[in-house]
Amino acid sequence: MCFEAMKVGELARRTRLTIRTLHHYDEIGLLRPSLHTGSGHRLYTADDVARLQQVLSLRQLGFSLEEIRDCLNRPDFSPVELIERHLARLREQVELQRKLCQRLEAIAAGLRTAGDVSAEEFLQTSEVMTMIESYYTPEQMESFRTRSAEAAAAGEDLTQQGTAAWQELLAQYQVEIDSGTDPADPKVQALEKRRQALVSAFSGGDKAIEENLKRMWTEQGDKLCAQFGIDPQVMAYLGKAAEAASP
Repeated sequence: MCFEAMKVGELARRTRLTIRTLHHYDEIGLLRPSLHTGSGHRLYTADDVARLQQVLSLRQLGFSLEEIRDCLNRPDFSPVELIERHLARLREQVELQRKLCQRLEAIAAGLRTAGDVSAEEFLQTSEVMTMIESYYTPEQMESFRTRSAEAAAAGEDLTQQGTAAWQELLAQYQVEIDSGTDPADPKVQALEKRRQALVSAFSGGDKAIEENLKRMWTEQGDKLCAQFGIDPQVMAYLGKAAEAASP
């Protein structure tokens, strides 16, 4: 069956696009009519209609007009490649949404525990959570979640247990600070061994996680102390105790 080239108005009517849209596609080089009438009117061939179908299909997949134009104009154009790129983009969006859900769940848990918080506290919490995530790889973050889920299944709350253990330890460091105890004193070194055990429990024995934790506290210690209500003096004392324990 012979296809008769159609004018822009007819193509717009048949595809339910506007004439303005088809003109724009022409102007940006996305869909240029193969023919023109003697008076200069656009005429679209069967090949033009096939290209328009590709354009509309790819638009439904979420690609921009510029991306579609660049891909369709490539001699090695592959529809499969476009779909794979779209899948990759969707996976990135899913990952971002998953992280957002985790942040909101953590904030909700904090609200249930501490009650109402101010907008500023909310923003600070979100900022610190995002900062903490930046120090760990996706695999390490997944390791945290897996161990937490396994503990929850066994009726344990790792976050609550860890927080309580750290609070108790920091309180004991404060006692030694108030007493003027030297960081190298055996009593303080016993606390240092407990600190190391808590770090190991947090990391699951993963040395890379421990290095990332150390780097985070070195670079962001002031911000973390402010967020979690820790006296910087205690952290400085803790650091001296750790140095004294080093071989």
